[in-house]
Amino acid sequence: MEESSEQTFDRIDIKILRALQAEGRLTNAELAARVNVSAATCHRRTQRLFEEGYITGVRAEIAPAAVGLGALVMVGVVLDRSTPESFAAFEEAALKLKEVLDCNLVAGDFDYLLKIRVRDMADFNKLHGQKLIALPGVRQTRTFFVMKEVKENARLPF
Repeated sequence: MEESSEQTFDRIDIKILRALQAEGRLTNAELAARVNVSAATCHRRTQRLFEEGYITGVRAEIAPAAVGLGALVMVGVVLDRSTPESFAAFEEAALKLKEVLDCNLVAGDFDYLLKIRVRDMADFNKLHGQKLIALPGVRQTRTFFVMKEVKENARLPF
């Protein structure tokens, strides 16, 4: 493993990342052919990219409506206090909600912006009334129902 500690991130690594980002189900042999290296080299490099945190996971992209989660909702959250403790308590609780796909601390009108997937408006209404407004420190929420998903989960532009 001495080689990987001396190796740096290069154009072959970028080709591997681009290929896997576009098509995560490539076999090692297919990936090696696409980036023009041997299968052994490709495997070693891909493993290193995982180990060094360049690749954080590989998963299938599921069509939300096909699994009964056709409604996408964005929720801006304002907390009653802007303290590290209140942020930590909110984040810990938000992480436990399976409906919350993304939770981001933001600058601007809200403290957090949540991306939520639910079945429909009634499902969201129940989630909002029972869980969202009960999250620690929540003073106010603003809800935005997505009418059309124009661009979703785009590839990183590198």
